[in-house]
Amino acid sequence: MNTESNELKPTRRTFIYTAGALAAGSVLPRAKAQAQTPVGANDRIGVGFIGCGGRGSHHAKELAAMRERGEAIELVAACDAYRPRMAALAERFQLKQHWIHHELLANADVDVVCVATPDHVHAPQAVDAVRAGKDVYCEKPFTHWRQIEITKTACDEIGKSDRVFQLGTQGMSDPAWHTMAKLVKEGLIGQPIHAECGYFRVGDWGERGMPIDDPNAKPGNDLNWEAFLGDAPKRDFDVSRYFRWRMYEDYSGGPVTDLFPHSLTPTVFMLGVSVPSQAVGIGGIYRYPEREVPDTFNMLLDYPEKLTLAVLGTQGNNLQGAHGRGSGGRCPHLRGWDGTLTVMPNPETKQDEVVFTAAEGAKKDAQRFPIEGKESVPEHWKNLLTCVRTREKPNSSIDLAYRVQTALQMAAHAARTGKTAKYDAESRAVIL
Repeated sequence: MNTESNELKPTRRTFIYTAGALAAGSVLPRAKAQAQTPVGANDRIGVGFIGCGGRGSHHAKELAAMRERGEAIELVAACDAYRPRMAALAERFQLKQHWIHHELLANADVDVVCVATPDHVHAPQAVDAVRAGKDVYCEKPFTHWRQIEITKTACDEIGKSDRVFQLGTQGMSDPAWHTMAKLVKEGLIGQPIHAECGYFRVGDWGERGMPIDDPNAKPGNDLNWEAFLGDAPKRDFDVSRYFRWRMYEDYSGGPVTDLFPHSLTPTVFMLGVSVPSQAVGIGGIYRYPEREVPDTFNMLLDYPEKLTLAVLGTQGNNLQGAHGRGSGGRCPHLRGWDGTLTVMPNPETKQDEVVFTAAEGAKKDAQRFPIEGKESVPEHWKNLLTCVRTREKPNSSIDLAYRVQTALQMAAHAARTGKTAKYDAESRAVIL
C-alpha cells in the first residue's frame, strides 16, 4: 500500500495522514521567497531561535560562548509557543521576542534560524525560514515518522533553494567519520556488503523525564496549543503532552527518530548509499510503560548498492557492544569484501583511531589512522557558519537528511504495520 495516496487503518496507537492532509500545499503553503542580503566575510551573523526549550536553550548557550571566544555572531531573537520559556531565554541573552515564528522570520537582523521545536513542526518551520531568505540549523529528526510526503516535498524545496541548511546531527562534524568515508571511497574495504550501528542507553529521562514547567499551565496568552499541534491530530490540551511530547506518537517516534539519526547519519554518509530499497523494523515498550513510543527498536535496511545495514538499540541497557564515540553511541562497523573499518582506542595512547581489519583471504595489512579532534555542537555550528559565508554545502546537508529520514520512516512504518516497507526510486514513493 502506498502511504502517499492511501491511509493506513488507524488504531489507538497510530495515525497516518490521508492523501489530502499529505498534499504539499496543505501543509507547506507556497510563498515567494524573500531576498536576503549576503553575509560578508567580516559581517556578524545574526541568529534567531524558534523553540526555547532544552535544545534551543542549549544552542543559545553554546553560541553565546562561541561569541565570547571571538566568533562573529549575534544572538538576535527568540520565539516559542510557551511565553515564559521565550521570555526567560530572551532575558538571559538580551533577545527580541516574537510570539509567532513568521514575525521572527521577518526580522531583518536574523540571518540564520535555529529550529529546535517538536519533531512534527521542524520541516514546516525550516521551509518557512528558507522562504523568508534565512539559512537554517534544524534539530534532528528533519520530520516526524508519519510525514513521508512532507519529507520529500520539504527536502526538494530546500534543496532547490540557495539557502544553506544544516541538520543538527552534530556527529557529522566528527573527523573520524570523514576519515572513514574517504577510506571507503578509496576502496580500502572493497565492495561494502554489511554495516551496523546503533544507540544504547538506560533511562527515559529524554521522554518521561522532560520537565513540566507549570502543572497548571493552560492554553491562552502564554501558551499557544494550536501552534504546538501543527498538523498533528487535534486533541484537547494535555499538560503532559505539551511539556513531555517525546512520550507520544503524535509528536515523536521514540529512539528510531530521536536517537538513531546520531548513528545512522554518519553511517549513510560514510557508505555513500542512497535510500533503502526495503526496510523492516521491530520493537516495543519493554521497560518504560508510561509512554506511547517504543523504548526498544531494531531495524534492517537493504540498499540497492547491494549491502545491508543493521541499526540496533534499546533504552533499557547501555552496553554498546562495541566502542562508543560521541553522540552516536555505538561506533559503526563498515564491512566490505576486503575488510572492516571501525573506531577503537589505541591500546597505548588510549586515543581513538580509525582501525582497518583485513578480511580473510584479502591481501591487505591491518592499519590504524589517527583522528584529529572530535564532534561537538560548537564544531557543527562552526561548519554551518563557515558555509553561510562561503555558500558551500555543510556537513549534514538536506540531501543527506532526505536519505536518512526516509530510511527511518520506512522502518517506523514497517514496525507499526508488520510489513516490509519498500521504496520506489523512480516515483520516490514508500510502499507498504
